[in-house]
Amino acid sequence: MEKQLHLNLLATRPPMAGGLQSGSRMRMGPGRKKDFSPLPWNKYFEAMDDVEVQNDSSRDTFRVYSSGSQGPVLLLLHGGGHSALSWAVFTSVICARISCRVVAMDLRGHGDSKVKNPEDLSAEAMAKDVGKVVEALYGENAPPIMIIGHSMGGAIAVHTAAANHVPSLIGLCVIDVVEGTAMDALNSMQNFLRSRPKTFKSLENAIEWSVKSGQIRNMESARVSMVGQVKRCEEPVSSPGVSKCIVEGIIEEDEEDEDGGESDHKRKKEDDQEVKKECLFTWRIELSKTEKYWDGWFRGLSALFLSCSIPKLLLLAGVDRLDKDLTIGQMQGKFQMQVLPQCGHAVHEDAPEKVADALATFMIRQKFTEAKEGFQCVLPGC
Repeated sequence: MEKQLHLNLLATRPPMAGGLQSGSRMRMGPGRKKDFSPLPWNKYFEAMDDVEVQNDSSRDTFRVYSSGSQGPVLLLLHGGGHSALSWAVFTSVICARISCRVVAMDLRGHGDSKVKNPEDLSAEAMAKDVGKVVEALYGENAPPIMIIGHSMGGAIAVHTAAANHVPSLIGLCVIDVVEGTAMDALNSMQNFLRSRPKTFKSLENAIEWSVKSGQIRNMESARVSMVGQVKRCEEPVSSPGVSKCIVEGIIEEDEEDEDGGESDHKRKKEDDQEVKKECLFTWRIELSKTEKYWDGWFRGLSALFLSCSIPKLLLLAGVDRLDKDLTIGQMQGKFQMQVLPQCGHAVHEDAPEKVADALATFMIRQKFTEAKEGFQCVLPGC
C-alpha cells in the first residue's frame, strides 16, 4: 500500500479527506460563522525579546518569547514556515502542569528574526544559532535545558544536541519527524508548496484557510500561530490573476445564489477589483527556495538521534512514521516513544494538552522537574 505523504519538512500536513483542496470552495452555513481574528502573543507568553548574537562578521537578532521564572528551561524550535508563536497555546498548558521555564525562538529566516544571511538555512547554521541564543540568554551558567523541536525544528534540535551546542542539555524531545518518511516526502514537497495560496486578502482570511485546509486543526492555535507565518506584502498586488490565489473560495453560504449565475459573477468581479486595492498578506518565507537544505536536515537523522546520550522522547502522530533504525532503537529502549492519534502533523498545535501531558510525564519521571498541584502523570499510549 502506498504510504500517505507525510510532510516532515513543514509544520503542515496535506489536507485530509473533507478538507480544503486547492481551488475548492469552503462554506459556512448561517449561524455558524466562526471568529478568525488574530490573538496576541501576550495572551500566552509573559515576555518577548530580541536577542542579539555575534555570527561571524555580523550581529544577528533572534525573536524570543518566554514564560516562567524557575525550573528547567524548555527550548522550543518550530517547524519550517512557522514561528515561535506555534508554541503559544502549548506554553500556557505546560506551564500549568510542571515547574518550568519556556523559551520559544524564531529560527533564522522565520518569524521576526533578522540575520545577515537569512537564506542560509543549513542544519549547521541553525544549530549554531540555537547555541548562541542560549549563550546570550544565560552566559556560562545556563540552567538545565530540554530542547523540544517539531518537524524541521525537531531535526535542528537533534543536530543541536549532537553537536553539543547546549552544554547544559538534559533531554531531547522530537515531535513528528522521522528520517525515512521525511526523505520519502521531499520529492512531492514542491508540488505541495505550489498548491498553497500565494497571498491572502487579510490575516483573518489566512487563519481561516489554515484551519479549513487542515494545516492547523485547533482554531485557537491557528489564531495566534498564523500571525507568525504571514506578513503584509511590501507593495499592493495588482496582478490580474492574484485574487483567485488568495480567497480560496471562502464564502458565506447565504451570500451565494443557488444557480451561481450572473450575480455571483458580478460579485466576484467586484471582489477582484477590491482585492487589487488592498495591501495583501503573503508567506514570511518562501519555503520552495530552501530545497537545497532539505536533504541536510533529515539525512542520517535517525542515527544522529539515537547517538545522543541524554534521555529522549519521540512523539508521533501515527505509528507508520517509525523507520527501521528507530524501530530497533525503540525495542532496545534507547528512547521513549508515544503516539498521539487523531492529530495532524502540527501535533503540538492540534492537541497541546496531549503533548503537554506526555512531556510533563516524561520530565517528572526523569526527575527533571516536579508536577504542579492538580497534575497527575499520564501513562504513555504505547
